[in-house]
Amino acid sequence: MVLSGCAIIVRGQPRGGPPPERQINLSNIRAGALARRAAQGQPDTKDTPDEPWAFQAREFLRKKLIGKEVCFTVENKTSLGREYGMVYLGKDSTGENIAESLVSEGLATVRREGVKANPEQARLSDLEDQAKASKKGLWSEGAGTHTIRDIKYTIENPRNFVDSLHQKPVNAIIEHVRDGSVVRALLLPDYYLVTVMLSGIKCPTFKREADGTETPEPFAAEAKFFTESRLLQRDVQIILESCPNQIILGTILHPNGNITELLLKEGFARCVDWSMAVYTQGAEKLRAAERSAKERKVRIWRDYVAPTANLDQKDRQFVAKVMQVVNADAMVVKLNSGECKTIHLSSIRPPRIEGEVNVTVDYIRAATGPGEGTPAFPERTCATVTIGGINIAEALVSKGLATVIRYRQDDDQRSSHYDELLAAEARAIKNGKGLHSKKEVPIHRVADISGETQKAKQFLPFLQRAGRSEAVVEYVFSGSRLKLYMPKETCLITFLLAGIECPRSSRNMPGGMQVAEPFSDEAMLFTKELVLQREVEVEVESMDKAGNFIGWLHIEGVNLSVALVENALSKVHFTAERSAYYKTLISAEEACRQRKEKIWANYEEKPDEEVVHLSEEKERVANYRPVYVTEIADTLHFYAQDVETGSQLESLMETMRAEIAAQPPVEGSYSARRGDYCLAKFADGE
Repeated sequence: MVLSGCAIIVRGQPRGGPPPERQINLSNIRAGALARRAAQGQPDTKDTPDEPWAFQAREFLRKKLIGKEVCFTVENKTSLGREYGMVYLGKDSTGENIAESLVSEGLATVRREGVKANPEQARLSDLEDQAKASKKGLWSEGAGTHTIRDIKYTIENPRNFVDSLHQKPVNAIIEHVRDGSVVRALLLPDYYLVTVMLSGIKCPTFKREADGTETPEPFAAEAKFFTESRLLQRDVQIILESCPNQIILGTILHPNGNITELLLKEGFARCVDWSMAVYTQGAEKLRAAERSAKERKVRIWRDYVAPTANLDQKDRQFVAKVMQVVNADAMVVKLNSGECKTIHLSSIRPPRIEGEVNVTVDYIRAATGPGEGTPAFPERTCATVTIGGINIAEALVSKGLATVIRYRQDDDQRSSHYDELLAAEARAIKNGKGLHSKKEVPIHRVADISGETQKAKQFLPFLQRAGRSEAVVEYVFSGSRLKLYMPKETCLITFLLAGIECPRSSRNMPGGMQVAEPFSDEAMLFTKELVLQREVEVEVESMDKAGNFIGWLHIEGVNLSVALVENALSKVHFTAERSAYYKTLISAEEACRQRKEKIWANYEEKPDEEVVHLSEEKERVANYRPVYVTEIADTLHFYAQDVETGSQLESLMETMRAEIAAQPPVEGSYSARRGDYCLAKFADGE
């Protein structure tokens, strides 16, 4: 690397990794300083421009030395470790003296003061005098202002700048390599200094720690050296392809090859989908290069295991007949052997398909056990399905009927035709097909009668007469409270399971948050796992005063009320006595009681009540007490006060009178309710 017209960085031959670097400063001469950007975060500092002829001196050395073998001698080393010496082009000191070449071209000045006289110094002074006489470089007429670059460190609108180039190659010099796939380039001839990320790939990076140090990911240093040794300070052409989120994506073209493909082929990079779509040199080439590195297990792929590595060839690709579409992303196919197999389409979700198809297994997603809040999934075989030479997934995406799934960068479990799917999606977006259309989407009106008592009353007779009705569970509020979509009636209803009493979940009440009852979350999770977003059948029996329908829910022959009771997550409600499922419910509840499971864990049977024989009542004995009659009513009733507690009553009355006098009530501020204790005055004011 050439730092300036009088300083270079040299490297030895790589042996098992990037070789060490060494900076050599040319003795006895000085070249102009290059431009420097102001320090970030320090508003008082300003950009420093080039000194006259500084860039030309740097370019002279760059074109003469970059990528070439040189010989150098160290003549002096400062206390700070800075080394000064002579550099010769070639394997020994008989080659071209670089310092002499700079001085003879008028691109550097000779240090004459404070330097000991020696033959080399005299030779440089003579060459400088000749350059002055010939008016070369620094010694030409004028101040040399025409040699100072106008460097643009920032671009106001990067996206417009990239679009204005129309993906045409731009001449550039690679000034810095941040990591294997990110470089800093000087665009010519306008001197834009831009950061470019290679389209379609990503190399291991250097993570910046909290203390400012950088920790390289595995093979990050090797990837950086690979790019530096081929591109740093080389003349290249760059195609600027896109600018998402202020990040300029591009492809670097060099006479010796495409660095993007080379990084992939040597196992220094992996393909990334988000920028692959803008790559203009053919995404299939990048996939092929990455595939080659995976097969050879080089560098970042040293521990790579192919998704279908454990499958025989006959299990990877076969012809089968579609027997059933299980749901939106799976189908059951029948093999020639008669065996039925469930296949999931890779990367998208298909509609119903009938007929004979060709299946290519892309990967097998391993079975997962139930986790916290997530259900268990069985092992799934994901494949590309074609019929009549047409990739079903690609056809769906191209018509805007499906979208392509985006994966994590390190997730290789995807369709073997993933790039074709991305390209099909891009065409669908461009042409406004299906989901991507700008036309008004047809409105499907659905009446939501949840909590609408009057509307619910109108629907109730129809639902009761219908017997078992089809429905889809849209939401689960608790173990026994659900929201259903009724496709025939095109309405949403709130549905309560009949015959059971589930533990209540926590909810906001007027008096505050109601604490969840034990096993309420387990009951809700059980119901979610069994019926959420599934097609079910319901029998509506009645409706409560809030407009919620009450009845029985069945899924694949299972009565949800019975299932909750069988799993000790609900109790039988007395209203189940008049239903046809009462005996089944009671039997299931009794079995859970005996096992003392979940809600019955602390259950204790009530002891038999003893019959107590009451003795015959004795004759009443009169107990007279002195009272004070306060009022006699017209209906032969009278009111009296106990004389013995009269003093206490008088004290209480005095206290109440004092309270009323001190804090007289505001008229209308209190409305009495049944059961309230309050103060009141008699008609006479007492």
